[in-house]
Amino acid sequence: MTGNGNDIQWCFSQVKGTMDDDITEADIISTVEFNHDGELLATGDKGGRVVIFQREQTNKSNPNYRRSEYNVYSTFQSHEPEFDYLKSLEIDEKINKIKWLRRKNPAHFLLSTNDKTIKLWKVSERDKMIEGYNTKAENGIMRSPSAVKSLHIPLLKPMELMVEASPRRIFANAHTYHINSISVNSDQETYMSADDLRINLWHLEITDQSFNIVDIKPQNMEELTEVITAAEFHPIDCNLLVYSSSKGTIRLCDMRSSALCDKHAKLFEEPEDPTNRSFFLGDH
Repeated sequence: MTGNGNDIQWCFSQVKGTMDDDITEADIISTVEFNHDGELLATGDKGGRVVIFQREQTNKSNPNYRRSEYNVYSTFQSHEPEFDYLKSLEIDEKINKIKWLRRKNPAHFLLSTNDKTIKLWKVSERDKMIEGYNTKAENGIMRSPSAVKSLHIPLLKPMELMVEASPRRIFANAHTYHINSISVNSDQETYMSADDLRINLWHLEITDQSFNIVDIKPQNMEELTEVITAAEFHPIDCNLLVYSSSKGTIRLCDMRSSALCDKHAKLFEEPEDPTNRSFFLGDH
């Protein structure tokens, strides 16, 4: 971004991936998300892959100067195509959403989801390896403790930097419809996932149980008039959340008032202009 005074000009900086028209369906990017300090950028594609880019590190000769370019940091397969035998439906591997958790230790954690399954990933660096095990030979074969004649202290030796991504939790079987949103709570202990008709609250340490906090499914599906399109927690207040609907409305909910937030605390909508109403639209 450049400019003098109030004259702002946006300049093209960088492109990742190919700009050719001839690309495969699996390579189409479906979601992007920065982490909280902007040092990492995660992208998810229709092939179920997550690619993480890292901002170029500080120049040692000039610590105050940093380029804004991002380079590939890690790539891993987050989701695979599945088949729901009960409903005879194929579940695509496409990544719908990625959300970062705030960093608490040297590792990074992120949530990724396809239509049905949410996964918690740990992304960590390793630049040292252990050598000199007492009960393990150099080729990795375990040796009998009785064969050890003397004990020595294993050593940490430097190695080429390796970035590893490993799944830590898998949250599944809680959504009947396709997941369109996930949002991490400000308490960094819980998160919510939303599909077309329901929003569930999860604890990051519990994979087999979630709590339904919003349910707009009518008893008769023929009376369905709107679906949930997105949901997000408040960035500071852990009890507040908002969700939007296909009617163009946004509902603010307070989890302190009720365990089931079907009754919103506040509704945001733009009144319809009567002059724009046509015979074909009719009443909503």
